[in-house]
Amino acid sequence: MKKSFYSNGKLLLTGEYLVLDGGTAIALPTNLGQSLEVESSSDKMLTWESLDFEGKTWYKGNFGLNQAGEFTSLQTGPWDPISEQLVKLLNSCLALKKGFAQVAMGNSVKTKLGFPRDWGLGSSSTLINNLAQWAEVNPFQLLDRGFGGSGYDIGCAFSDTPISYTKTASGEPEMAPLKLDWLFMDELYFVHLNKKKDSKEGIRQYRDRSFELSPYLQKLNVLNGQFVGALTIKAFNKVLQDHESMIAKLLGEQTVHEELFPDYSLGAMKSLGAWGGDFILVSGNDQTPDYFKSKGYNTIIPFEEMAIKKPPKYIQL
Repeated sequence: MKKSFYSNGKLLLTGEYLVLDGGTAIALPTNLGQSLEVESSSDKMLTWESLDFEGKTWYKGNFGLNQAGEFTSLQTGPWDPISEQLVKLLNSCLALKKGFAQVAMGNSVKTKLGFPRDWGLGSSSTLINNLAQWAEVNPFQLLDRGFGGSGYDIGCAFSDTPISYTKTASGEPEMAPLKLDWLFMDELYFVHLNKKKDSKEGIRQYRDRSFELSPYLQKLNVLNGQFVGALTIKAFNKVLQDHESMIAKLLGEQTVHEELFPDYSLGAMKSLGAWGGDFILVSGNDQTPDYFKSKGYNTIIPFEEMAIKKPPKYIQL
């Protein structure tokens, strides 16, 4: 018997860092995600294979149960952080769902990414949501046990639309669907900065800062309304610039425009998620791709191509 699961990738459009402290963020599920396929096997153990977006195997592992009935890696050789993280996630599923070990053992799992691993679109969050579907557990609770974070990426993993997302003081998420239907959508691009930012390092840097939170949360709420409701590209550009300036002040860093692209004059830009890597959101025109390619940034994806289309229930591996 074969079971297949699928989760969307994610991009955090507004509210980076502040979403960790109760700020409302706007997030975009992406048209690229990750699938997980489970098939019964003649082996008594749990076998695992992970494929990248080209279909090449980047991880293989085998898992069994220890005397306490918990998952353990059967890997031999040097310490393997991927196997260790999978053991942690599998045991978190077990803690949330008694009997999951019996469900999991004797199966072969194959995952496949729909995007390069260094794009920062949620290789971890899509895995967590797929595992939660298989184990029939709450994905937000699994995230808290496995990785931590605000959870907006989990919200994107199963949403068919852009979302507003808030992690409340109790830790419970509040989500609402959004419709982003700007008339200038064809003037927006996502540009990859050719490197991946470690989210945990970005969060550590943010936590090391000392600031009064309330004014930033109030400003974010205003900017979110302006972001969704922008009627012209001029108004939208101002929101991008104001948001970028706000987070730059909070972090004590330069904006991406100041640091990398001071001569860009075709529109505005803002960082997404953890600053310093992954994608940025850029407004411009049909000359925008050529500008970034001339600077050595060749991954430029129009907003409408990146944005979620209703995802399939599974992807055939």
